[in-house]
This record gives sequence, C-alpha cells and structure tokens, in this order.
Amino acid sequence: MTGRRREGHQGQALVEFSIAILVFLVMVMGIFDLGRGIYQFNGVSEASREIARVTSVHRGSACPPACTSPETLAVIATQKNLVPSLGDPVFDCIGPSGSVKPSSGCVPGDSVRVTIFAPYGPVTPLLGFANGTRPPCADPAFACLQSSSTVKIQ
Repeated sequence: MTGRRREGHQGQALVEFSIAILVFLVMVMGIFDLGRGIYQFNGVSEASREIARVTSVHRGSACPPACTSPETLAVIATQKNLVPSLGDPVFDCIGPSGSVKPSSGCVPGDSVRVTIFAPYGPVTPLLGFANGTRPPCADPAFACLQSSSTVKIQ
C-alpha cells in the first residue's frame, strides 16, 4: 500500500488543518491586539509627559484648571493626531507637600499633573465580545488606558 491513501481518509488532513489554522489565527490576532494595546498605552503615556512638560513651562493664566496657553493647546492638538481617541487632559496643581491645591493656579515651586485617557478596543473577535463602556472613557471600550505625569514648575 505504498503511495496510496486508504479509503475514507482523503479529507482527514484538510479537517486537521482547518482546526489548527483557526487556533493559530486567533493566537496571532491576540498577539497583534496585545502589541496594539502596548503601543497605544505608550502613546498615551508619552502624550501625558509631553503635555505636562509644555504646560509646566507655558502655563498661561489660571492654570489649572484652564491651561490654555497657545503652546499647550498646540501640543494637545499634536498628541490627539498621534494617539487615536485621546481624551481631553485633566490638569491639577500639586503643592510642595504633595497635596492637590485648589483651582487657583500654580506658582513656581508647585507641580502640574496631567491625567489623560484613551479607550482601547481590540480587533480580535473573541475579545471584542467583552465590549462595554468603561468610565472615564466616553466611547465603548474594552479597556480605558490612563496615564498621569507630574512636572515641577520652575
């Protein structure tokens, strides 16, 4: 029986391949989603650092809560172009003791803290079933990525 297949086993390899390829594709898409999540988290972290750095140098008047200097607004616009679905940053003034100061504005010696959020939605069909709104992200998201950066004002 060399070179000949036994009857009834012609489709066995195709069935085994179809089962194995499904598992393999789900694993590859899961790895892809994990990579996207890490990339987006890194982007959110970098956005909060950059916005905090620029805001500490160019605070404008009454910052926080309204950190609306042209330089800060330009960096926020740039970061929103780089990171998909990036939310609006939340600014806090941290006093020398480490406590949050009232919204009366920061002075030199204080620190400005920037907190920012972005929703993350997976591409993998199995993870996509776990979709729901996660506060503070407004969009439906599998996860809400958050980053906070604090920079001292000189």
